[in-house]
Amino acid sequence: MAEVRLSGLSKSFGANRAVEDIDLTIADGEFVVLLGPTGAGKTTTLRLIAGLERPDAGSVRIGAEDVTSLAPAERDVAFVFQQYSLYPHLSVFENLAFPLKSPARRWSASEIEARVREIAKMVRIDHKLDSKSTMLSGGEMQRVAIGRALVREPSIFLMDEPLSSLDAKLRADLRLELKRIQSEIGATLLYVTHDQIEAMTMADRIGILAEGRLTQIGSPREIYTAPANLHVAARLGHPHINLFKPGLLPCQSVPEGVKTIGARTEHILVEAVTSAGAANARVDWVEHLGDQNHLHIRVDGQKITLLADPYSGFKAGEPVSVSLKQPLFFGADDRRIANG
Repeated sequence: MAEVRLSGLSKSFGANRAVEDIDLTIADGEFVVLLGPTGAGKTTTLRLIAGLERPDAGSVRIGAEDVTSLAPAERDVAFVFQQYSLYPHLSVFENLAFPLKSPARRWSASEIEARVREIAKMVRIDHKLDSKSTMLSGGEMQRVAIGRALVREPSIFLMDEPLSSLDAKLRADLRLELKRIQSEIGATLLYVTHDQIEAMTMADRIGILAEGRLTQIGSPREIYTAPANLHVAARLGHPHINLFKPGLLPCQSVPEGVKTIGARTEHILVEAVTSAGAANARVDWVEHLGDQNHLHIRVDGQKITLLADPYSGFKAGEPVSVSLKQPLFFGADDRRIANG
């Protein structure tokens, strides 16, 4: 494994600026997730690192080597795509062994078999080694695709939304598996996704991409609690952060220059009232989700959504008192303003 350093990386396709001036260092053994919507530049960044695209400006270094001008085969990277990209006529064993049969590796048959069985066990597909890839479930095929990357021991693994086509439970299971595997082998891994849960649960650091620019990078906790701007604040949190103008809800202290207040569930205090005169809001409706509720509240025409305990007892139409505790503040330029 190796450190990967991107410096001033830019790429355009015609008039479309896909990636602009990205500076990013991925430490040896680090799991970094790039999070952003479609068109943010996530896949293009991976392809630039892999050598599948050439940058208009900037450089890519893997370890001590500048690989910007090298062909993909010379970069020692492994790419896992959103689609499984398996060889349908080959067995699971043969799919896993394929990268090891390159003449450049000169591995013996016994070495290849030992490595394939080791990785198959790691990704928990060893019971299917003799099966054709077309006979596998979606989750099993993605395990094979991940395993085929792992057998090579490259400098960095690049993963392009590899779990997005799976159902919710399988995605959750494979998130845990992928993080376990990465920790076990100490892999350097760059993973891109539009799914905030994947980013929060797997990443050592999250990079937020917007319109080709890296707007912030930090630990999941840092990104969530101290977003650099409104865009970053909106990328993490479920339900989405509530945004409104100062003065809508009582708040102990609002810094100078605040244009927008951002309030997540933990920033909002909702209390039942004994009389309608003590209320400043009303419960619009309660969305029951089993282990939690979404509480939809209306304050002077503004809708606010937050999580609530399923046993909180709030009912639609009920008057309530709502106030803020240590919310996030943003200025006219949408950048966060520190409180105190």
